[in-house]
Amino acid sequence: MLKGFFNVPAPVNEPVYSYAPGSKERALLKEAIAEARSQEIDVPMYIGSEEVRTDKKVKLTPPHDHQHILGYYSQGTKQHVTDAIDAALAAKNDWENLPWEQRAAIFLKAAELISTKYRYKLNAATMLGQSKNPYQAEIDSACEIIDFLRFNVKYMSEIYQQQPPANSKGVWNRVEQRPLEGFVFALTPFNFTAIAGNLPTCVAMMGNVVVWKPSNTQIYSANVLMQIFKEAGLPDGVINLVYVSGPDAGDVIFKHPDFAGIHFTGSTGVFQDIWKTIGENIHRYKTYPRIVGETGGKDFIVAHSSADIKVLNTALVRGAFEFQGQKCSAASRAYIPQSLWGELKGLMEKDIKSFKIGGTEDFSNFINAVIDEKAFDKITKYIDRAKESADAEVVIGGEYDKSKGYFIHPTVILAKTPDYETLSEELFGPVLTIYVYEDAKFEETLKLVDSTSIYALTGSIISQDRYAIDLATRELRNAAGNFYINDKCTGAVVGQQPFGGARGSGTNDKAGSMINLLRWVSPRTIKETFTPDTDYRYPFLSEE
Repeated sequence: MLKGFFNVPAPVNEPVYSYAPGSKERALLKEAIAEARSQEIDVPMYIGSEEVRTDKKVKLTPPHDHQHILGYYSQGTKQHVTDAIDAALAAKNDWENLPWEQRAAIFLKAAELISTKYRYKLNAATMLGQSKNPYQAEIDSACEIIDFLRFNVKYMSEIYQQQPPANSKGVWNRVEQRPLEGFVFALTPFNFTAIAGNLPTCVAMMGNVVVWKPSNTQIYSANVLMQIFKEAGLPDGVINLVYVSGPDAGDVIFKHPDFAGIHFTGSTGVFQDIWKTIGENIHRYKTYPRIVGETGGKDFIVAHSSADIKVLNTALVRGAFEFQGQKCSAASRAYIPQSLWGELKGLMEKDIKSFKIGGTEDFSNFINAVIDEKAFDKITKYIDRAKESADAEVVIGGEYDKSKGYFIHPTVILAKTPDYETLSEELFGPVLTIYVYEDAKFEETLKLVDSTSIYALTGSIISQDRYAIDLATRELRNAAGNFYINDKCTGAVVGQQPFGGARGSGTNDKAGSMINLLRWVSPRTIKETFTPDTDYRYPFLSEE
């Protein structure tokens, strides 16, 4: 083991490339997209040292061009889950005993590989596999995962440096941050490549071993991430990547005595079912598992009558419709004072009508496809019901088409009642619901915002009035884990606004912060006494 108290490189946020016409990065990204589209790849599972393939092949297609085949992945079974657990546990001893700076070096190298060699390949995979435009892919699949890796290494070193501040005479107290006893299950979502990469890596960084199951629609980019981790020097078995059904994974993992925790991003319903299943099996486990999850939201923008109308409009159209609204922080409900609604509606109509919609290969398209047919069908049913409802009106958009890709035009619903379904239920698509309130009822409206939805992920206040900002900040304290003032309610940056929410939005363990990493260690205190007592008798026992 090397000797020294090592300082890791100071983390800085990765610069975001613009991909403007004529830029070098634009040309390189287009080349990577063309190359990816020109071939059909065979995506294996990664279990221990093996690339595992099966006879059951499943198509990988772009959501915006669902007849084009990018490749196939191998569908696994319960046995593959068991094999992945076995591989993880076999790797555990060597990995957790590897000095922390050696683990750090692996993930810092992965960050540099993404920043340089693999930037365009990973972005292209996200653009094609998850239908994101170049700027969205740049922020997500390149910059955010780079930031996660760099900042998490820094947080890891700070956690290890935290030690008891006091020692009695002749005593040395210290703390060891142990990896969890067993393996961790990383269950990752379809929408963000960076989140999918962070969920297993932050766990592994702290000395744990992982079984990773991505959403089926994220497998295409997950494969690239795994190639990068391997090239960065991640040992076999530390992170095992499997493609199995949720029930098959759960039936094996949640009954295994060495299950030590789950790192999850997905729907509230699934997370609650997982929590219930863990509770039912709690007697099976060697340790009480860590349950960490971020589960979605019904994110809000509240406008005060003093709001700058242009700021408000930009926050709404960007916040609601970038990423096709398929972002857990996307603005999906807004509360607008009566005095601003008329002018705001006109500005929104103008901007939304200017949106170009289509595939990600055309860089002039601002809006792309939703992730798959299931999502398309769910979202459009809400739109159809709003068209028919006496309590709502579709005032902008409402069109959709899935003949070539799963395209839903950005849609604005005007709710006539404060409890209309699209003000409270998560849609996860390009649909924004507006509720117009009387200007004088601002404080009353804040209470409505706080009580309408089960979620508490993100929210924002748009106002030029500082008293209104202060009031909203206090009244909405528990309504959002990430709160924004005069900005859209999206756009958390690692190291700046660590991300998470409470209530139905999850355990608020703040991805991109030290808080999250602390969930993946188990502290042990060690007390060493240099001159221990040799007689049980305390001085007070002596005779006068």
